[in-house]
Amino acid sequence: MNFLKSLVQKFTGKPVDWDELEESLIRADLGVPMTLRIIKSLQERAQRSTITAADIAEVAREEIGRILPIAPLPIRPLPAKPKVLLIVGVNGTGKTTSTAKLAYFFKRNRHSVLLAAADTFRAAAIEQLGIWAERLGVEMIRGQYNADPAALCYEAYEAADRKKIEFLICDTAGRLHTKSNLMAELGKVKRSLAKQDAKAPHETLLVVDATTGSNALAQAREFHQSVGLTGLIVTKLDGSGKGGIVIAIQDELGIPTRFVGTGEKLEDLALFDGSAFIEQMV
Repeated sequence: MNFLKSLVQKFTGKPVDWDELEESLIRADLGVPMTLRIIKSLQERAQRSTITAADIAEVAREEIGRILPIAPLPIRPLPAKPKVLLIVGVNGTGKTTSTAKLAYFFKRNRHSVLLAAADTFRAAAIEQLGIWAERLGVEMIRGQYNADPAALCYEAYEAADRKKIEFLICDTAGRLHTKSNLMAELGKVKRSLAKQDAKAPHETLLVVDATTGSNALAQAREFHQSVGLTGLIVTKLDGSGKGGIVIAIQDELGIPTRFVGTGEKLEDLALFDGSAFIEQMV
């Protein structure tokens, strides 16, 4: 995520071309509202003095810093019942792997975890999560292929509650955000969990691939409208140069990035830190 470095290089030693700058900011996936705010702030500064490449980087950092949560938002267990995390997203974003990484993250922090293989449409997904569960040494609730995911999550909650498990992580099927029937099914899963605990799921996390850019914003918008997201897990943030989508989703939808995936290994998942993210932009 070093787009500011490339911006500084592009505009060093020459007058600012506002159209070119606007295009560069949008190409960095910052979103139109953030881009326009940066441009407006720079143009106001330009009325007082000549704008340099360093000014562009400084103003961009300031505007981004206004909207990104600086401190990571921890997910803590509840006092007497399972905390439910519903993991959602389109196909191919790394959802099942992210579910396993989350389980590892909580287990490493000495919390108990139960996995629910609620992606019942792909037998391979059930098997994949089962392999992760075995490797992690955590229990997994699974159903038959094509079983009702809402019923499976309901049963998983009962098991987690009975066993005094702190975190229940439900891996749902990948679905296109444009398919209304599949989005409605997620709503059914949420209602099923709410029968066990009115506040469940306590976290609904969307897994997005940083390299998909503005398409990730469209996904977040639709999932948020359907199920109410509490955060993002952003994958492939390592070296993609596409981290601007984190800023656009926070700015336009108010959905914070909670975790970032930085590699393929189980330990390659970290709490999002806004201040560190901004520092890494140059």
